[in-house]
Amino acid sequence: MTASTVAHAGGSTALSYPETRKLDVIEEQFGVKVADPFRWLEDDVRVNPAVAEWVAGQNQVSRAYLSNLPGRDALKARMKALFDYQRYGLPQKAGGRYFFTKNDGLQNQSPLYYRNGLRGKDRVLIDPNAWAKDAATALDQWEPSPDGKLLAYAIQDGGSDWRTIKVVDVKTGAQLGDEIRWAKFTNIAWVGNEGFLYSRFAEPAKGQEFQALNENQTLYFHRIGTSQAEDIAIYATPDRPKLGHSAQVTHDNRWVVITSSKGTDEKYEITLIPISNGKGKTLPIDQWKPRTLVPGLDHDWQLVEGVGNQLWFITNKDAPKLKIVRVDLGDGEPVFKDVVPERSEPLARAQIVGDRLVLSYLQNATSIAEMAALDGTPLQTISLNSIGTASGFSGKPGDPETFYAFSSFNQPSTIYRFNSLTGKSSIFGRPELSFDPASIAIEQHFYVSKDGTKVPMFIVHKKDLDLSKGAPTLLYAYGGFNVAQLPTFDARRMAWIESGGVFALANIRGGSEYGKAWHDAGRLLNKQNVFDDFIAAGEYLIQQGISAKGKLAIEGRSNGGLLVGAVVNQRPDLFAAGHAAVGVMDMLRFDRFTAGRYWVDDYGYPNKETDFRNLLGYSPYHNIKSGVEYPAMIVTTADTDDRVVPGHSFKYTAALQAANAGSKPHIIRIETRAGHGSGKPTDKLIEEYSDVYGFLAKWTGLELEDDAAK
Repeated sequence: MTASTVAHAGGSTALSYPETRKLDVIEEQFGVKVADPFRWLEDDVRVNPAVAEWVAGQNQVSRAYLSNLPGRDALKARMKALFDYQRYGLPQKAGGRYFFTKNDGLQNQSPLYYRNGLRGKDRVLIDPNAWAKDAATALDQWEPSPDGKLLAYAIQDGGSDWRTIKVVDVKTGAQLGDEIRWAKFTNIAWVGNEGFLYSRFAEPAKGQEFQALNENQTLYFHRIGTSQAEDIAIYATPDRPKLGHSAQVTHDNRWVVITSSKGTDEKYEITLIPISNGKGKTLPIDQWKPRTLVPGLDHDWQLVEGVGNQLWFITNKDAPKLKIVRVDLGDGEPVFKDVVPERSEPLARAQIVGDRLVLSYLQNATSIAEMAALDGTPLQTISLNSIGTASGFSGKPGDPETFYAFSSFNQPSTIYRFNSLTGKSSIFGRPELSFDPASIAIEQHFYVSKDGTKVPMFIVHKKDLDLSKGAPTLLYAYGGFNVAQLPTFDARRMAWIESGGVFALANIRGGSEYGKAWHDAGRLLNKQNVFDDFIAAGEYLIQQGISAKGKLAIEGRSNGGLLVGAVVNQRPDLFAAGHAAVGVMDMLRFDRFTAGRYWVDDYGYPNKETDFRNLLGYSPYHNIKSGVEYPAMIVTTADTDDRVVPGHSFKYTAALQAANAGSKPHIIRIETRAGHGSGKPTDKLIEEYSDVYGFLAKWTGLELEDDAAK
């Protein structure tokens, strides 16, 4: 494999990329001829030796470049210090025991603990740090049985979306023989204490584990003490193979609630299975008879909880910013009744805790929380005190105890115990920090996008930072799939801020910050609004003197990686550097791999002409401009990413390197035994972001501490 050489600014040494083989692949759609010369890079790196060779060559170039970045090691040391704090996950109560994760600081994976009673001793139940030498095998979701005697948990290996589910005896710590394979996009829903429901796909063909489309998801019941071969399929839709199904069980073990969906859009069917006689005894499975509660795929329906023959749901039916309804189930037709009406702030979450509804809303992308009676009567506001994000509040009817986490840009999560009867909060776990949160300024600005829409943006920096000449600034956004970007703590970003940089989070359209209309304004044929919002955010930061020309970097992950790739093509002059992480870069073929088919709700269908033309118009891979000076670009992905397959990033990088796109570096960093992001060990996170932020620091002029001064 020969190399191409590009002289890059900022250094005397030329950067040589491995030359990437081009194929004569041209396909015609709707009268448009589309070239795809790097399609061979879609192949799995574990299957095609040529792709493996390409990956090795690219990593050799990026490693050599990144390891010599000035200040990188000092940034890594600061990042490591900021990660080194004790952090708790949200506790879950079952049978008088409290289960929670806790990380001492630099543990690669967070062990799962339990206490016998609230004041009991912390006992390690599961420590995933011993599962793999490279620490890339992670504990994912977990769920104790209602009596707290058993706990089912899911294992994630190498960052893949596939899960293996196992069961542990809490008292003895002994592993049971139960093992479930090929679970994916699943809940673990206990049916009494005798077994649980889970969702899985058929075992993929050899060599297709990380690329095959996911279809025909089936819901199974697993009885404790039996083999997976004995599991019983309780719900499937073979006539509609694109539907996925997840299960929840009400706390009184009265109902299985099955939520079915076709894509990522919040449009669900709801199917009910009565599984007990109302007196606590589970019916035999041959008596489980599904009944449709909500047909069609028209609206959002999220189960809150059930008590007897009443179920509470969050829905956007006739309420774009969501409301709560109660469904009364009897012998006749179900009766739907509004309980908490829609209001100006979008409803983010609702739980029943004791005999109260705990409601979480978003107000200009920050959390507010309130309580109401089960009939919707307002009761009180839950004080959160500052700009930030509240999460949790899980509970059950009849028990007033719950837990929630509160965090912000300058505050790692503090875990609070909350009593819904008294409205009082107390601290369950609070981290000790290596920095002073009061030294960090958090501001919310509103700027105007291209079409006149007002968009919020958080701006975070050290209070004593000199902004007289504009500061090196890292701008982040996501902009899709109805996902809100909220104020939370990130040690990696804090290392950037403490080094003298500004961090900005733009709440662009496509998310859920202002309800369904905000999402709709940033998807399908409106996707350009997302790019316009992000570009306008960058322009605002420079116009206001917060940043300056040549000092602005952008970053995005997944759908946000697409965002970075698209806006760099549209406005390469605006940005000094960019980080596109695990991005969706080929908008004409995204629906052909793994979970990509779900994304048509946000992107559209590449095989429909109107959508095709829209997608081709902004697809990062297809719109790279030759003869234009591009920002410095670092692309990151991982070999086991089976959410957004790495071929997206491979093809985009190859096209960028092959184009006459200027003198700045355009490199890719490819992680091994890692996936889309979840489950990545702490040491890999620190190593990766020391590289990424060291790269962005160099190209925005952020002066990092001299490594020799450490």
